[in-house]
Amino acid sequence: MSLPSSLLPSEGAPEWLNKGDNSWQLTAATLVGLQSVPGLVILYGSIVKKKWAVNSAFMALYAFAAVLVCWCIWGFRMAFGEPLLPFWGRPDVNVLDQKFLLAQGFAGLYPSATLVYFQFVFAAITPILIAGSLLGRMNFKAWMLFVPLWLTFSYTIGAFSLWSPNGFLFKAGVMDFAGGYVIHLSSGIAGLTAAYWVGPRVAKDRERFPPNNILLTLTGAGLLWLGWTGFNGGAPYAANLAASIAIINTHLCTATSLLVWLFLDMFYFSKPSVTGAVQGMITGLVCITPAAGLVQPWAAIIMGVLSGTVPWFTMMVLHKKIQFLKKVDDTLAVFHTHGIAGSLGGILTGILADPRLNRLFFGDNPSYVGLAYAIKMGRATAGLRQIGMQFAGIGFIIALNVVVTSVICLLIKVVVPLRLSEEELQVGDDAIHGEDAYAVWGDGETYEKSIHGYENFASAKAEEMA
Repeated sequence: MSLPSSLLPSEGAPEWLNKGDNSWQLTAATLVGLQSVPGLVILYGSIVKKKWAVNSAFMALYAFAAVLVCWCIWGFRMAFGEPLLPFWGRPDVNVLDQKFLLAQGFAGLYPSATLVYFQFVFAAITPILIAGSLLGRMNFKAWMLFVPLWLTFSYTIGAFSLWSPNGFLFKAGVMDFAGGYVIHLSSGIAGLTAAYWVGPRVAKDRERFPPNNILLTLTGAGLLWLGWTGFNGGAPYAANLAASIAIINTHLCTATSLLVWLFLDMFYFSKPSVTGAVQGMITGLVCITPAAGLVQPWAAIIMGVLSGTVPWFTMMVLHKKIQFLKKVDDTLAVFHTHGIAGSLGGILTGILADPRLNRLFFGDNPSYVGLAYAIKMGRATAGLRQIGMQFAGIGFIIALNVVVTSVICLLIKVVVPLRLSEEELQVGDDAIHGEDAYAVWGDGETYEKSIHGYENFASAKAEEMA
């Protein structure tokens, strides 16, 4: 029986190409890209004070563009290429050659070009998440240097170690389905570390930092949530059963976490906070990420309950009691929403991962087993080993990001200031970019006596000093 013409091999569709998988992977990648642009661009631009809207949104947009160029030239091969070290790949500019891009990739039944694009959007969103810790005071020129340096010397190491078939933590058996460690724990720790070196916002901003547009904050959050369909659904590198279970688990955990966070806010603060609900949504998305295709839906609900309570407790209670956390100004609490939630998800993966679902993703390797199932199967030692591996992954990512992020910030500080000047901190967008997010006068212009006008602020300061 002859195949339909649409299924016949051709120069543009070789025998090894699965058109369905390739279509899904490109779609999933675009969904993840939409989380950053426009998702986090809108979220950051609206969840900050009006005077920081342009700067915050542009930090995200710049990072997306900068990562794409760096990723294609050297980043992808450092994260997924031939090993240079047990934890790092060898840079190789041949990634731009069509012979490489059109050949079958290291995973999936589609070309390397698809994998480069898919992994790029993950690489891009990670420094954008770090930006959430630094909004409202980081020098934009310093941020321009930080992004390519951090991508090269931190992200590629984490991705190679945990996701590359040649990585030492991948070989050791650490389970990170879609980036709970590589993306979220990394961004949480790197964000906290960078915030320490950059320093805090001005006192007035730190004491009161209301969103300039709650509705747009929800719009950005919605793009983030729905985009996570591609984030976790694309992790199996195929349109298969693992992708389907990952997607339903992602949304179950997220909805549960949002509701739990909301109820805690209502119970302790008497009001249903919209911003709090967004935080609960994010912690649910983050927590399920390392486990999405590896646990059953009932386990995803349990993870949602815990992701709505543990990060809430660390943010609302512990943060106010631990002196170091009180000192560091993490603008959007990325350490709690991504660092704590990512670690929690990784640990719960080691407990709740179902052996049958593990086989769908990792293949027929009995070493991948959650502790709860291992005990039931009489293999408690294997389960305890898996928990140990999950903690080892956490320890490695924390150490990597504290050291590398600190070195990068100290090196950048030699070239340009990490923090904006006091005048720029007082004015915001107009001083940094010469642009305001919203017109406050007719014909799209800023009212000439507006306190947001940098020239007026400077002249007022001059008069004050005279």
